[in-house]
Amino acid sequence: MTGNRPRLLDLFSCAGGAGWGYHLAGFQVDGCDTAARPNYPFAYHRGDALEYLDRLTTTGDIHQYMLLHASPPCQAGCALTIGTNTSQGWGGTHQDLVTATRRLLDATGLPYVIEQPNGRAPIRKDLTLCGEMFGLGVIRHRNFELGRWNTPTPAHRRHRGYVRGYRHGIYRDGPYVAAYGEGGGKATVPEMQQAMGINWTDVHEELTEAIPPAYTRWIGTAFSTARQEVLV
Repeated sequence: MTGNRPRLLDLFSCAGGAGWGYHLAGFQVDGCDTAARPNYPFAYHRGDALEYLDRLTTTGDIHQYMLLHASPPCQAGCALTIGTNTSQGWGGTHQDLVTATRRLLDATGLPYVIEQPNGRAPIRKDLTLCGEMFGLGVIRHRNFELGRWNTPTPAHRRHRGYVRGYRHGIYRDGPYVAAYGEGGGKATVPEMQQAMGINWTDVHEELTEAIPPAYTRWIGTAFSTARQEVLV
């Protein structure tokens, strides 16, 4: 605890979409990513996330945290890799870091969250969240495996229409923007910022990879609620 805020470690943090949601849920957030992330809005360690987690666990410093979040790269299992890219013969060999991440998270003895996009990443889908659940301008389905804690899954609301842009040569308008790639009616940087509720970075690559903060705000609040119920 720092002041009145429990601490959370945000691994593979990118620009902080997940971290900002946990901040809104009442956590003090520390991030770790292998790339330079000058826009990350919280304390930040640049380095290999798994090596950092292993070191914190070995030294016992991991116990300054109440909850751990990890968004490991898993291009080998994401929907784009196993779908369009594979069918077109694009891309190369991708490493699966999910299994190694889970092993190290389990070794901490602490509750954790592993996040992945839709696809064949080897995680339990304890939660699946969608932008429509939070009234956002993106769909951006994300799956979450919960370690050492649990919470009921919210109902998946019916989508209100199409994602704006071209699909198979046909343009469709709709209430959601495509927050990935460029061209073909996909979202501009300002549109992505507004649709996901992110205003601290205007880097296109960071926005295309970001988790909408509303998702982890919901998860952080659910964790705090579950913990209070256990303490009572």
